[in-house]
Amino acid sequence: MTDHPTAREQATVSAHHPDGSATVLRDDGVLVDVTAEAVAEGGWRSLRPGQRVALVRDAAGDVRGVLRPV
Repeated sequence: MTDHPTAREQATVSAHHPDGSATVLRDDGVLVDVTAEAVAEGGWRSLRPGQRVALVRDAAGDVRGVLRPV
């Protein structure tokens, strides 16, 4: 991942948890836990398994948003 503050990755939702967080599977095969705050940042009320999303990472590599894929 680059150091660009708005770097994006494509992923598929693996699970949406009751607390609003999610687990996603990046296209490179790595599972990533995403906070409820990052899910809400994208305007989602809920996610469903199999749904495609774009992950927005900050310069430190933390997921800061889960957006609709482009």
